[in-house]
Amino acid sequence: MAHKKGGGSSRNGRDSAGRRLGVKRNAGQVVLAGTILVRQRGTRILAGDNVGVGRDHTLFALRSGTVAFDKTRGDRSRVNVLELPVLRVGSVDAEPAPAAD
Repeated sequence: MAHKKGGGSSRNGRDSAGRRLGVKRNAGQVVLAGTILVRQRGTRILAGDNVGVGRDHTLFALRSGTVAFDKTRGDRSRVNVLELPVLRVGSVDAEPAPAAD
């Protein structure tokens, strides 16, 4: 058996795929409940109001609303979801429109 490294350079060239971490929704964006806000390793960004934490420290919206970032006392970032007011289309007391014949 030859043990010389002749030929190609096949000992290098291995690398893992990127993990696609980071902020997925920025401040001011409107999100639905369940939307992923931040993918991270560890709790670099803390969960605030209406934000849940997944098993892998992913932050996601618990309610629909607007994304907002702020700083905590220790100068850590925190993400919140500010709930949007519920808009009702039409009125409960309104009579239905007459049927067109």
